[in-house]
Amino acid sequence: MFHFCQDRAGDTRAVRSPRGHRIRTGKARMIAKADNMTQRSDVLIIGSGAAGLSLALILAERLRVTVIAKGALREGNTLYAQGGISAVFDSNDSVTSHVEDTLRAGAGLCHREVVEHVASQGRASIEWLASLGVPFTLGEGGFHLTREGGHSHRRVIHAEDATGRAVELTLEEKVRRHPGIMLHEFHVAVDLITGDGEERCIGAYVYDRSGRRVETFLAPVTVLATGGSGKVYLYTSNPDVATGDGIAMAWRAGCRIANMEFFQFHPTCLFHPQAKSFLISEALRGEGAVLRLPDGERFMPRFHEQAELAPRDIVARAIDHEMKRLGIDCVYLDITHRPPEFIRDHFPTIFQRCLEFGFDLTREPIPVVPAAHYQCGGVVTDLTGATSLAGLYAIGEVACTGLHGANRMASNSLLECLVFARGCATDILRRSAELEQPGNPPPWDESRVTDSDEEVVVAHDWDELRRMMWDYVGIVRSDSRLERALRRVEVLSQEVDDYYARFRLTQDLIELRNLVVVAELIIRSAMRRKESRGLHYNVDHPEPDPAWEGVDTVLWRGEAH
Repeated sequence: MFHFCQDRAGDTRAVRSPRGHRIRTGKARMIAKADNMTQRSDVLIIGSGAAGLSLALILAERLRVTVIAKGALREGNTLYAQGGISAVFDSNDSVTSHVEDTLRAGAGLCHREVVEHVASQGRASIEWLASLGVPFTLGEGGFHLTREGGHSHRRVIHAEDATGRAVELTLEEKVRRHPGIMLHEFHVAVDLITGDGEERCIGAYVYDRSGRRVETFLAPVTVLATGGSGKVYLYTSNPDVATGDGIAMAWRAGCRIANMEFFQFHPTCLFHPQAKSFLISEALRGEGAVLRLPDGERFMPRFHEQAELAPRDIVARAIDHEMKRLGIDCVYLDITHRPPEFIRDHFPTIFQRCLEFGFDLTREPIPVVPAAHYQCGGVVTDLTGATSLAGLYAIGEVACTGLHGANRMASNSLLECLVFARGCATDILRRSAELEQPGNPPPWDESRVTDSDEEVVVAHDWDELRRMMWDYVGIVRSDSRLERALRRVEVLSQEVDDYYARFRLTQDLIELRNLVVVAELIIRSAMRRKESRGLHYNVDHPEPDPAWEGVDTVLWRGEAH
């Protein structure tokens, strides 16, 4: 079952679980705070990737902005994004073509009006980043364009093979120098604060990792830019901070969550015990790399007419199929037919990183496996990033905007971050005259909790959750696997809830609590969709069902199951 915390000290209330049972949440936990533990600003942004930092820069020209980062400011999915940003610059390309490619990849679930809006803003978004100094790779007459899976034209603008890093570091430099932006690194958001009757978000409770205390951050506008939740799976290309914090907090605050069954597995992560799922960019396949079995056979033409440039879900399932069919640990990515200087010039970061693990891209195929990569679902928003809770916005990977549908097309994610950051800023600035500082929320009482002497429980539950999700709710699913996963996650949820009620917060506990919520949302969403579509593949329902065409899977806390 889901368990929801109350936001008033000493209160006890009943809430409904997804199956309609009534459960008591017990004594609420709030912050025991002094005045100097309360921070106020006009806008609170939780998250510091491309979406959060872009928004902060735009808003800070007129408003006081606070940015919360759970680690170092730059640490997040944006930093590790390799491929690029899709936008129409080629005279032979068009926004219409970009729209149609995205709709095709999204397998009947994209919202056309959202796709058209985002694609039409691509060029302006790239030009804005370039004006900030992002060092995009240049070609003849302008930006160098490459092609990735699902795209019918070369429209991926990039900074060598480390685009996310170039974008993140440029934004970080600008944000650190801006006098209107207050930065709080190594702070982990615990929960959103809502006003009376949960009618409005007024800020968040945030755990200071260095001081080991929870502080209050208040603002009339709060923006979730917390990224995804790849750490819910055992193998992921995501960094350690990707624990679904924004989705879990929004769910507990009463927001609608959609399409969580659609989790993208990147087909090619380096297979090596020390590589920690180092991503091998799809751009290699865009430049001619092919996938081979251990005996050298190229297998993707057997699965799709676009072969290695098929949408990611098809490539990932094909690799998974071949690994299971042959009982092998990995497949191999081969670009040795391209000139060595081309490989070193176009993929310097990947080339060097592979060398560190003993692989020479110019001389040999490299071992690769799929890994959890991108969350297509999230907090439901409109075109401005506004959620169903007043005062709360969500932008970037944490949001479900309707752009990606059942499968994200390569290099549309950073574009979404930029477009929705700008749209969100426009809406917030339009409403800026209405902003009023909220009153003080009730304090959090830690007098009823102690320091834990059972940290092993957190470590064990974390490991079990991620293995269970990988085995039962991964690339290929079945009704029985999903049922087993639901039973186990309900037990884990109760264990984590009991632990949370007894012991003081740690970062691991906060993240585990959030991952358990995200896991159950993924499982319940997958159980509802009795078909296979895009990234969701169920062997018991292997074909798309026309009845589900254009139908999002929407969960909300108040509904009965």
